[in-house]
Amino acid sequence: MRRADRLFQILQILRRQRAPVTAAALAEELETSKRTVYRDVADLLAQRVPIRGEAGTGYVLERGFDMPPLMLTPDEIEVAVLGAQWVAHRGDAALRRAAQDLIAKIAATVPERLRPLVLEPTTGTPPALDQVPDGLDLAEVRASIRAGTKIALRYRDEAGRESERVVWPVVVGYRESTRLLVAWCEVRQDFRSFRTDRVVGATFLKERYGERPSALRARWRATLPARRELWKRAGAPRAGE
Repeated sequence: MRRADRLFQILQILRRQRAPVTAAALAEELETSKRTVYRDVADLLAQRVPIRGEAGTGYVLERGFDMPPLMLTPDEIEVAVLGAQWVAHRGDAALRRAAQDLIAKIAATVPERLRPLVLEPTTGTPPALDQVPDGLDLAEVRASIRAGTKIALRYRDEAGRESERVVWPVVVGYRESTRLLVAWCEVRQDFRSFRTDRVVGATFLKERYGERPSALRARWRATLPARRELWKRAGAPRAGE
């Protein structure tokens, strides 16, 4: 790996981690020696890159440090294009347009020598088959997630029983042919998953729930290990339960 590429990769590793990263961990990922890492970090500090920490404790890149946009490696370009292809085949209308726009922006921005990776990628995703239509506007759902506002749902379970719920939306999950709305359910007083194709009606409320969206997501993520263990024992849960 060229030295310039290695310096850039050190910044990438530090930027994606919140906890301090040791020189040993950097050396392992970069397939180099700790001595080289120490020297590279010293060079970055000499260039006034705001890295905190020291040898033996780990390094942290201070927030607010800006890197030139779209300095992407070939692998990163293919990852971005592959992900955008998947969304373009399986997302709702707004996300499909955004995915197509993203591919066009990457192609227009990367250096000429890397453009074939966008226009003629070596990876691809097949078109989605048997896509089930959603029972609510997922663009509105994403807006509610970002705003931290509630949604009133009328939901039909797999047995055909209808119920009304007020939920605090957390995240939209994408399966091969269906989508799930993960939310805190005021009726169940717990997190529940609702298949979007089983939503009979939805009203997007202006009322905010009583915590920050990031705190709600953190609370949901904290339940995942226990939920996975229960799913292993009992099988996959039914949406809306």
